[in-house]
Amino acid sequence: MTVVQLGSILLIGAGNMGGAMLSGWLKNGVPGASVTVVDPSPSEAMKAIISDAGARHFTALPERFSADILFLAVKPQLMDAVLPPLKPAVGPGTVVVSVAAGKTLSYLQSHLGDAAMVRAMPNTPAMIGRGVTGAYANPKVSDAQREAVQSLLKVSGPVEWVSSEADIDAVTAVSGSGPAYVFYLVECMAEAGRKAGLPADLAMRLARETVSGAGELLHQSPEDASKLRQNVTSPGGTTAAALAVLMAEDGMQPLFDKAIAAARKRAEELGS
Repeated sequence: MTVVQLGSILLIGAGNMGGAMLSGWLKNGVPGASVTVVDPSPSEAMKAIISDAGARHFTALPERFSADILFLAVKPQLMDAVLPPLKPAVGPGTVVVSVAAGKTLSYLQSHLGDAAMVRAMPNTPAMIGRGVTGAYANPKVSDAQREAVQSLLKVSGPVEWVSSEADIDAVTAVSGSGPAYVFYLVECMAEAGRKAGLPADLAMRLARETVSGAGELLHQSPEDASKLRQNVTSPGGTTAAALAVLMAEDGMQPLFDKAIAAARKRAEELGS
């Protein structure tokens, strides 16, 4: 991480996502002494990480506590209970960062006041440093605050800033929920392999390694996805036969169109 002026960081929630972010911060040079974690029941492993780094842990927000960066990493359904006690920690120079799906800036402002705020949507590969995060900053976020937030978010992978808060719902539908689509693709490939006569465990191993290997090739290659697809597709061959089904008018594209639309609609509903 390129060191920027972060100031004090208050992390609310040290579960899967919050814990992954915290571990990434510490590994990338964020001083543990600058981090305070509030979580009523972190895992024993997370307690050790916090202690070893010299960070502080509280089960509830201490009185008269303020932070330069307030990072909200709790589930959306817990926000109603979590947010009200946090308002005293939001001062004139605080930037609030939320990774809760569907929770709008207006919702956050109703609890925390008219502060500088960022809505961010990471995905679960963030836990191994291979995620991608979409982010939107309201007009109150200064250049310095945006740079600080960028430095914290990018420990889990690339950060893509969008120009409209509404775009975060689309980001949620594509990349936030996207890992589940890929995992389901593996399930479908394995089941189809089983139906084609392979032992179920072998079919799963083949599907799993194929998808993870193709993902790594996509990650490392300068070619775009369509070019990589063409590279493996010989005219009149087996791949072309399968793609004729997958790319038909009633194939994968219209199915994904409907799936992404459904996920975006649900994200919008969660925010209403």
